[in-house]
Amino acid sequence: MKRSDLPSLDDLRAFETVARLGSVRQAAGELSLTHGAVSRRVAKLAGDLGLRLFEPAGRGLRLTRDGAALSEATTKAFALIEDSLSAIRAAPGSGPVVVSCERSLAMRWLIPRLSAFQDRHPEIEIHLSTGGGSLDFTRERVTLAIRRLDFALDPAWAVRELMPERVGPVMGPSLRERFALGDYVALGSRTRPKAWPDWLGAHPQVPRPRSLRLLDHHFLMTEAALGGLGVALAPEVIVSGDVALGRLVAPCGFVPDGTHYGLIHPRASGLSEAAETVRDWLRREAVTG
Repeated sequence: MKRSDLPSLDDLRAFETVARLGSVRQAAGELSLTHGAVSRRVAKLAGDLGLRLFEPAGRGLRLTRDGAALSEATTKAFALIEDSLSAIRAAPGSGPVVVSCERSLAMRWLIPRLSAFQDRHPEIEIHLSTGGGSLDFTRERVTLAIRRLDFALDPAWAVRELMPERVGPVMGPSLRERFALGDYVALGSRTRPKAWPDWLGAHPQVPRPRSLRLLDHHFLMTEAALGGLGVALAPEVIVSGDVALGRLVAPCGFVPDGTHYGLIHPRASGLSEAAETVRDWLRREAVTG
């Protein structure tokens, strides 16, 4: 048979799905087609090939000998195509550099730095994805991930520490005196509900707050502090810009909490030249703050 004589790919896909699932109805659901459309494609394939592919079996269908042979071949062929496409999509250099980063870190540390990087490297396309904790690089199509290293790390990952996590109370300048008197609302994040109790336990000389309020994310907590709603126990990396500009003050400074942020990527797949450029830039930014 010449390649030009091969039947329609759509007809082959309909047949393979019916044969694999054993049901026209289920095949229609998987292919997002009507029952009738799937039946017509399978009937057309049988007519084009001059073969009987299915035969009645009670209320259902079963493959004939020719149908079984074609089913095995089409299943293998479609699996090969799917595997090849997955490999192509996952290959270094086949698309933008996707950087996955924790939401607050992305908003208050990474995004403000991206403009300068893009000015220097307009040829590199960076896409941002927000997330925390573990991830599946292949399924989520992520190139590089920045994470706080407080969870189990896969040995198949290459992990490079970027910067230590340092935390401390920050507030608008007008709240400094009330903080010293213990007349303040402690602002925390629901992602780290024990942060304030742990920090106060390590700093018994600091006056206790009159109440504790938890917000969903560190960036919301920081915005609340900027708005004068209380004193935020914040990671230095999240608030360093506001402290430098005097919008927030940190009377107790920042102390390490024992964790680090890290840059992660799979060892096996390697990195494209563009991804290596992004990786090296992130390392420099972490050092310079």
